[in-house]
Amino acid sequence: MTTPGVSGRATPGAAASAPQASDPKPIADRSRVRLHRLHLRAEGNSWVVGRVDTGSFVRLPPIGHRAITLLPQTTVGEVRTTLREESGADVDVAEFVSDLVDLGFVAEIDGRPLPTAPVPRPMLPWLRPRHVRWLLHPVVPLIAGAVVLAAAVAIGRDPVLAPRHQDLLWSDSGGLILLGNFGIVWTLIGLHELAHLVTARAAGAPGRISFGTRLQFLVAQTDVSGVWAAPRRDRLAVYLAGIAMNLVIYAGTVLARATGVAGPADGLLAAVGLLSLGLVPVQFLVFMRTDIYFVLQDVTGCANLYADGSAYLRHLAGWPVRRFRWAADPGEDPSRRLTARERLAVRAYAVVLVGGTVACLAVAVLVTLPVAVTVLTSAIGAVLAGGSAGDLFDACAVAAVSVVFVVLWTRAWWHRHGHRVRRGISRHRRQTGRR
Repeated sequence: MTTPGVSGRATPGAAASAPQASDPKPIADRSRVRLHRLHLRAEGNSWVVGRVDTGSFVRLPPIGHRAITLLPQTTVGEVRTTLREESGADVDVAEFVSDLVDLGFVAEIDGRPLPTAPVPRPMLPWLRPRHVRWLLHPVVPLIAGAVVLAAAVAIGRDPVLAPRHQDLLWSDSGGLILLGNFGIVWTLIGLHELAHLVTARAAGAPGRISFGTRLQFLVAQTDVSGVWAAPRRDRLAVYLAGIAMNLVIYAGTVLARATGVAGPADGLLAAVGLLSLGLVPVQFLVFMRTDIYFVLQDVTGCANLYADGSAYLRHLAGWPVRRFRWAADPGEDPSRRLTARERLAVRAYAVVLVGGTVACLAVAVLVTLPVAVTVLTSAIGAVLAGGSAGDLFDACAVAAVSVVFVVLWTRAWWHRHGHRVRRGISRHRRQTGRR
């Protein structure tokens, strides 16, 4: 799941993040501003303000919230006067409005519509919040917990139902096992993401499922950024919905097997249950912005834990260079702009971020890549040697799964990073041309 979260802390006169549109003319004191439909939610000593339809949110101090409420009623200059009378601060409201334009919050200035990025179309647009509102009822997690508890009791009575790695070997054909487990895993991932999407829709937020990459992993992700407008209890329900789905599926397979299912059906149920359960520990790899990461970000009150942690690490990484070149200007620690609570969370997360990333990439290079090369080499050798039909089927299954993974991973990676590659190539060509 992905939910970028609050994009930053915009204050009147401070630059906003993620520009979406440019202001065609300077904003004057006489200017009148019409805003898009914004959601405003108090959070501690600040306000979370944003658009549910685009998922763009920002954190404002009280004076910024006050400016937002005044802008639709009067001119920019009169808002500045009102804020000066109420707070004693001389706020540059024109610059603040310019920041709101960059965030895509302003619809018109002096009757002139502003160009804005198109609103992403939600997935399953026919699904309305009223259809699935019941998912946010407090009794739903109790029912899910009861199902999981019943499965635990069944395992206690019959330990044979406990998960075992042998459960993945439900057929004598290695190729059939590979294709079957591949299909089962991605079906389970789809249900996991659908749980996020449907629960977010219950909270009134649109959502979109897509492929993405996390380090060397191909992942499915659900953009539910609009859920920042919902109360914390609903946000946590959205974040944990995928894990709950996996646990309920696992518990369901255990209970079904406990009824006495035998033969191939028992083997398939055991495989489905184990694969579903295996998706849960992955969510605790918070350095890759998994479901538990968003829970952690929310409960710590951080606006964007990953971005702030990355900025702090970049600051630390550049310190020796700054120290050597500009001893008089060591550079500002970006975490010092945060509250004490957020600063502690960001610095602790930075340790997890760098440690987890290094460990994950090390496993990829030292374990995953050699194993993949060995398996592919064996598959190619089997095809070239012209073995039995079973061997050829296994080799073709390995090749098919490998090709599908590489194509999907490359496409997802390019969708996320392709613009940077194109920009780098263009910059290189310009530099080469000047030479």
